[in-house]
Amino acid sequence: QGKLLEARQSDWKDEAVLIILSAPIAILAWAVVSDDPSAMEKVNVFFEHFAALPSWFTNLWILVVASIYGIKGTQIFRNGKK
Repeated sequence: QGKLLEARQSDWKDEAVLIILSAPIAILAWAVVSDDPSAMEKVNVFFEHFAALPSWFTNLWILVVASIYGIKGTQIFRNGKK
């Protein structure tokens, strides 16, 4: 257990996933605060395309993130039940 804990302390995957997941929120906040209409338009287009991603891709992404953080994420594949 000590070696496992030591290996997890030097692991950077958790922070990388957190940064990737936080990036759209930071960009959205910047677009709202900057009061730039073109920036807000681009953010809206991004979220429209993001919402149109296929469900298999978003489910796979959720599963990967859940496995990195040690959360059992397989419930999303069971008939949509949690």
